[in-house]
Amino acid sequence: MTSRQFDIFFRRTYLPLGMYALRIVNDAEAAEDLVEDAFVKLWQMLCDGATVENPKAYMYRAVRNGCISYLRGKRETVSIDTVPEADDESVDTSERDAAIWRAIDALPKGCREVFLLSKRDGLSNDEIADELGISVKTVKNQMTKAFSRLRDALSPSYKPFFLPFL
Repeated sequence: MTSRQFDIFFRRTYLPLGMYALRIVNDAEAAEDLVEDAFVKLWQMLCDGATVENPKAYMYRAVRNGCISYLRGKRETVSIDTVPEADDESVDTSERDAAIWRAIDALPKGCREVFLLSKRDGLSNDEIADELGISVKTVKNQMTKAFSRLRDALSPSYKPFFLPFL
């Protein structure tokens, strides 16, 4: 794998791997560190001349193992059976979650802010309007715009789509 191929692989798989790790460790910073460590180890292996037949499968396994070690290091009782395997379903879920967050990040700033306050933070339209100093009608319009753009961005790849935090 050339450095260019590695860069492309990194850009395609970093966020899905992060979503996978986050579901296991429930700590965003730890998940990010675990994924970065796995990429560093892969890069070092490749620089040492090793070949990896299926880099995607290797990375999911490495991240899973890193998550198990992390949880054990926190002195949590961890049964390997409770940590999800990196099977097709977990990979698909991670990739779906990553696509959803990319689509949310692509929303216009005000629209994204209203959407996240509503769906992530659970605020009502009145609470959002008060917090942002806008009208309830504007909140409703921004939510309509957000759902429309998310549906357009996600529906070709994920039918039917839903947001995991709703």
